[in-house]
Amino acid sequence: MEASIRFPSSFLPSQSNQTLTLTRTHTVPTFPISSPSRRCRLPVIRAAISRTKKEETVDSVKNRLENCHLLAGIRFKGFTVKQFQELRRLLPDSVHLLVAKNTLVGKAIEGTQWELLRPCMKGMNAWLFVHTEEIPEALKPYRSFQREKKLEENDFVGGVFEGKFYGPEEFRFLETMPSRAEIYAKLLGSLQSPSIGIIGTLQAPARELVMVLKAYVQKLEEESNGVASNA
Repeated sequence: MEASIRFPSSFLPSQSNQTLTLTRTHTVPTFPISSPSRRCRLPVIRAAISRTKKEETVDSVKNRLENCHLLAGIRFKGFTVKQFQELRRLLPDSVHLLVAKNTLVGKAIEGTQWELLRPCMKGMNAWLFVHTEEIPEALKPYRSFQREKKLEENDFVGGVFEGKFYGPEEFRFLETMPSRAEIYAKLLGSLQSPSIGIIGTLQAPARELVMVLKAYVQKLEEESNGVASNA
């Protein structure tokens, strides 16, 4: 932008009616422009980390499912961090509690017997992995904790045991199953009683009972074959 100012001759010693031209220069501010690769780098890194964490969670669930006898979901909404940590301390070593998204757990159980849990994969859940055949003893710590903390809303949403799905109203059955010692005692008593007692014992929903009976029958067959050979 230019502006012309005319001065009288008295102001300029050498020439009269001189014209002074002033030039005004506008400076346009500049901003650093980041390259596209720099702008996209951070989201890409975050996405990679997120994907890695998801894969680790799926692998963790799969590892927990090895030698697992019962997998049960607990409604987790409303739990505080302090309550969750306290509950974890109360659980025996054979029981593990894990909080994970339903989608990730669903991916881990895909194609397995645990896939029966899909109907209860709604809302926020914690997952109880039981690695012992003593199911009632494994569930007892949470029931006691639930009553003490008055967490009626945080009930079991479902579970899978021996390939069968158990809804919330059926957990009473799992919590009252006889222990292994009780099963053995009942079996021994039945073997000493009439055959009707054995039929009643066979109705007990425990794999140990079936295994013991098979072993007993096999032993009887071997003894019978031995007697026949000697004859």
